[in-house]
Amino acid sequence: MTKKQEIPSHLSKEAGEIFRDLCADYRINDTAGLKILRVACEAFERAQGARIIIDRDGMLITDRFEQQKPHSLLPIERDARAAFLAGLKALNLDITPPRDQTGRPRGK
Repeated sequence: MTKKQEIPSHLSKEAGEIFRDLCADYRINDTAGLKILRVACEAFERAQGARIIIDRDGMLITDRFEQQKPHSLLPIERDARAAFLAGLKALNLDITPPRDQTGRPRGK
């Protein structure tokens, strides 16, 4: 029987749900796996935070010389998304989560 993992308190609701669901679906309960997942969820939050500001400001901003340039948060969003996906890859998750029952999944 696996114990329910506690969601790190500093994570947002959305990142906390990702943490909780992946822990439950893939039975992540080892120290290294939990740390990788926590860092991945933090990267997810950073990407979401950057995306919100980019959505508000636009992908192009005007500098002090009245020239259009890419928003300075675009690379941060990109890198944070890549870090999130790298964290998921590092967890080496199967495509389908483990199940307690045998046979084909319902609805298939």
